[in-house]
Amino acid sequence: MREEYVDAVLAVIELIPEGRVVAYGDVAELLGSGGPRQVGAVMSHYGGQVAWWRVLKASGAAPESLEARALDNYLAEGTPLRGEPGRGAWRVDLARARWAPTDEELDAVEEIADLLETRLHGAGRLHREMSDPDDGIDP
Repeated sequence: MREEYVDAVLAVIELIPEGRVVAYGDVAELLGSGGPRQVGAVMSHYGGQVAWWRVLKASGAAPESLEARALDNYLAEGTPLRGEPGRGAWRVDLARARWAPTDEELDAVEEIADLLETRLHGAGRLHREMSDPDDGIDP
């Protein structure tokens, strides 16, 4: 896993406020790079450095083998849950708990994504102008 990608994923996770969560795929979409599996791999190897419980499967299930620790964090942060923790099956209620970044947070995510793009591919690709699809075509 490239260090640049790891740094970007962890930086996005740092922006997620208490009581909010995202799915692995949400992080990849925000960065415009990778996918759920790549984000999951970052979290598996480096997630202990951040609030790892705020990143989960699209089903709302907590990371496997970490459910009890995650639940403690969800309860402490007031994260919306479905089911009955301690009495049966439960999961995070993604419809209510999914992080919807503010404009300021989106700006921060965009800076992270731009830095990732620059570090991976160089500055030249970042600010290319789009070509005109009708250029050179006569009606």
